[in-house]
Amino acid sequence: MRNLKLGFLILCLSMVGFSYFNSSALGQVTPIKLNYSHHFPAPHSISVLTNEWGKEIEKRTNGKVVITVFSGGTLLPADKCYDGVMKGIADIGMAVPGFTRGRFPLTEVLDLPLGYRSAMEATMLTNEYFSKFKPKEFDEVQVMFLHGHGPAALHSKKAVNKIEDFKGLKVRCTGLSAKIVAALGGAPVAMPVGEAYDALSRGVVDSSLAPMEALEGWKWGEVAKFSIKSSGLAYTTTFVVAMNKDKWRALPLEAQKIIEKVNEEWIEKMGKNWDAKEDSGRDFALSLGNKIITLSKEEDARFVKAVSPILDDYVINMKAKGLPGDDALKFCLDQLKKYQ
Repeated sequence: MRNLKLGFLILCLSMVGFSYFNSSALGQVTPIKLNYSHHFPAPHSISVLTNEWGKEIEKRTNGKVVITVFSGGTLLPADKCYDGVMKGIADIGMAVPGFTRGRFPLTEVLDLPLGYRSAMEATMLTNEYFSKFKPKEFDEVQVMFLHGHGPAALHSKKAVNKIEDFKGLKVRCTGLSAKIVAALGGAPVAMPVGEAYDALSRGVVDSSLAPMEALEGWKWGEVAKFSIKSSGLAYTTTFVVAMNKDKWRALPLEAQKIIEKVNEEWIEKMGKNWDAKEDSGRDFALSLGNKIITLSKEEDARFVKAVSPILDDYVINMKAKGLPGDDALKFCLDQLKKYQ
């Protein structure tokens, strides 16, 4: 009788164990907690949308994956975000390859002045590029998705109507945009985006490069009274949402599939959000009495010609590194034409 009871107990325990290890891992009691670092201020629309991304994942996993977002660089500064995710300081992060030039050489193609016309174009292209080339420079992390802001413009305390007006202009910039400034005769000033408002207000710089969104999102419209648009300035900044590879591998397969599905949806949401903020930033600036300058066709062509060597240099540099820069550049330019 005793052996019968013992056998029954072992059977019950075995069934419990089998149920635990073979049922959907998303049915576990203890939620998987992940943190997410990015540098946008909490009220910024990108912060809001990032929080919604985390909440959507929590909802679809029935609360079994919980993501806590740290905005404003409070967990990791922008230029340390990628390494922080790779090392596990943050489980997830929104990294900016352009903040660490040379670290992601092939992907620098996305930040070149390719003549972007919208954030949706930039966001679609960044993901199509990644899907096609699968750059090994991101092998240390699990890339969720990419996005890019709208075409950059020059936000200045001084009017710029021709290329000669650019000469000597002190321009806050980062990454490859410094080459654009130099090619146009300006003086590049490397500076994080969060410091630009104060630098503009105190005259440390005369202007700053960024999409129209920055006029409202970073309040630059209060200190830069002119915004100059040109195809020669129309680069994007690429943002890469990435997860620590070990954290990703440790997730249940069901959770991975849910996150991948949400990622696909957020690509379009990010592109639309950036474009909506472009319109909002423009309207904000105009409400303050600011002036938006669109260069003449002839002057715009001069800007484009002045920055074109940057594209040639990219191809040459990639060839020296044994990377397919010519293919990457051609692919990007061809894709942009298809969006027209």
